[in-house]
Amino acid sequence: MTDPGERHASWLELFFDLVAVVAVAQLAHRLQHPTWLDVALFALLYYAVWSVWTSMSLYANVRGDKTRVRSMLLCMFGIAVMAAAAPDVGHALGSGTGDNTHDPWFIAAYVFCRAVAARSLQGSGNILISWPSVHIGVGVIPWVASLWIDPPAPGDPVAWRYVLWGLGVVLDLTFTIHASLSPDRVVKQAQEQAERLRKREESRRGHGLRTQEITVPTAAILHPAHLGERLGLFVIIVLGEAVMQVVVAASGKSWVKELGLAALGGFGLIVALWWLTLQYGLSAVPDASEKGLKPAVALPAHYVMTAGITATAAGLGVVAEAPSAHLHGGIVWVLCGGLALYFLASAVLGVANRAERRWLWGWALPTVVAPPVVAAIAGLVQAWLVVALLALVALWRVIYRASTPAPAEA
Repeated sequence: MTDPGERHASWLELFFDLVAVVAVAQLAHRLQHPTWLDVALFALLYYAVWSVWTSMSLYANVRGDKTRVRSMLLCMFGIAVMAAAAPDVGHALGSGTGDNTHDPWFIAAYVFCRAVAARSLQGSGNILISWPSVHIGVGVIPWVASLWIDPPAPGDPVAWRYVLWGLGVVLDLTFTIHASLSPDRVVKQAQEQAERLRKREESRRGHGLRTQEITVPTAAILHPAHLGERLGLFVIIVLGEAVMQVVVAASGKSWVKELGLAALGGFGLIVALWWLTLQYGLSAVPDASEKGLKPAVALPAHYVMTAGITATAAGLGVVAEAPSAHLHGGIVWVLCGGLALYFLASAVLGVANRAERRWLWGWALPTVVAPPVVAAIAGLVQAWLVVALLALVALWRVIYRASTPAPAEA
């Protein structure tokens, strides 16, 4: 599924990205004073926003100049509603009875966006066999069902509404990975369904009823360069959130030495992550862009990596607020765990790409293990030093140099 032509993101797609910037910022704020439930909800809410953005990016990738502006703008508005509702998901507003959270608004906007994405691709006559969940809404069903479950009350042992959301994410990913293993069967089933609909329309036409044309779907052709650019732009969006967290936290306070060190360490960490994306592509794996990755592997990894950067960004903002303090509680693991997840997903992609063993054992694995070690000692040192240590971890990835192959014999 490749195409020799090379396309770049359109002005419409770049305009669409603006709402993703806002959504990422809103979700990062949920991690300022995190509990385990906050972290779990962040992962679910982030997936919802990311999946809509990814679905519409894949749609635009397939349709190119034929991308419908209305579809993109409808989903843009839907993500804006999700972003506005995200900070108050799981939080009661006032003392009213019933569901006085913004959960229903978030659910409705998410389901609406997924329906628009599926409808848009269906109307194009293309089947995205590399990411079939765009077409099939099996993962959306638990989200819809959760509307009839009350939000958890204080002290409830299990938040069943959010358990259903997690089930929806699992179904989405499971269906996509399973279906992408047998793309011919997916296309055949879609074509058989289209044929049944066509026969039904012919029967209606014979009775003088209004009918509609049924297009027999075909497998979509992805443009790898465009998709890589779009996914890379999303990485830039979450890195921009990290910059904003540090800048905003540094405003309105005295610029003491510790704040300067925290800002330098945070900026160094952000630059290192950016450099890895620039040098090796969104996977941060040497030579991965040359070997290529299936979307069913690359897209889940992209979700984990960008969510990890967003979590790290939230932690950088907390450090900039009090750089000389000692980090405690969940924010330590949000900061360090986010970076560890980023490097872990990159290492998994390295294994899938059969990267050099020297890189896997000497660079990939140490950068996965080091952030939790830093988290373990974070309570003993000042917050700015924690950021500096994490920047050194990222720098270790940056200084990697591929081994020079031995010259071939004549």
